[in-house]
Amino acid sequence: MDRQKVLVTGAAGFIGFNVTKALLDNGNEVVGIDNINDYYDVNLKYSRLNELGINRMKITEKTSVRSEIHPLFKFIKLDITESHEVEGVFANEKFDKVIHLAAQAGVRYSIDNAHAYVQSNLVGFVNILECCRHNSVQHLVYASSSSVYGNNEKIPFSEDDRVDHPISLYAATKKSNELMAYSYSHLFQLPTTGLRFFTVYGPWGRPDMAPMLFANAISKGEPIKVYNNGDMERDFTYIDDIVEGIVGVCNNVPGMGDEKAYYRLFNIGNSKPVRLMDFIACMEKSMGRVALKEMYPIQPGDVKRTYANTESLNKLTNYNPSVPIEKGVEKFIQWFKHYFYEG
Repeated sequence: MDRQKVLVTGAAGFIGFNVTKALLDNGNEVVGIDNINDYYDVNLKYSRLNELGINRMKITEKTSVRSEIHPLFKFIKLDITESHEVEGVFANEKFDKVIHLAAQAGVRYSIDNAHAYVQSNLVGFVNILECCRHNSVQHLVYASSSSVYGNNEKIPFSEDDRVDHPISLYAATKKSNELMAYSYSHLFQLPTTGLRFFTVYGPWGRPDMAPMLFANAISKGEPIKVYNNGDMERDFTYIDDIVEGIVGVCNNVPGMGDEKAYYRLFNIGNSKPVRLMDFIACMEKSMGRVALKEMYPIQPGDVKRTYANTESLNKLTNYNPSVPIEKGVEKFIQWFKHYFYEG
């Protein structure tokens, strides 16, 4: 594959960091942007950037920093809601493709922090769409979410299912992203691919997600919060499988003269739902400790079950997740112990 120049937004985030690393390993030129907000511990974000060769002490607002490890990578601390600044980056860099992963994440947080989601997930997204449109970007790949399915009772979740009833503002913003992308694909023949992520986990994961919360509590002998009394299932998907799917999609540009083909939407998950209690059991085994469990009712915005039908993505890119939950949890715990106790 010829070298390409790719923008990764949210490059200091969990998925963005891993995608950036994979693109660089494949010989691509990458520009990463991230506002490094304090939704969760910024030290983890800076540590991810450090793994990519970006020295924290050299990061200043809106100024590019060249990696000390990867000569084809540079990072800019920038908020995607600042349209003029984002336009400048696009104009200067001339990207071939864009992988848009920057967003205000978190279902529960969206209940009390509505404006953060509207700004990042709606205003920020339209800024990215406009820049892609005006700078002849070949392909925009963006993050949607399994949360758009709400309390969908049809199993497994398919891209053809109706998603008209989001049960959190976060889900509503992600559904809005899909609609906005469709309009740009239709009006301007901008090739876009949306990916509905299903519970991604693994090394360098987000501290507000269950795996990190559970590992922290178990390691300290503190109780973990088990919602809906443990009666939940999640389509846990290991980060390496997710990254392989994203890179595969990015290299497969929609279009080919068919107007409708400029817009695509895929589930990206493991297609093997895991009971929450079984997931906790895997963590207990990997950590060699039994978790103290406190049972709670289901939280507002939460769903009982997620389960991805990934046949469409498999057909296009041969996407086939290969990391079983036991192996994925083991790798995550190895990283967790090293990062928090040896690093």
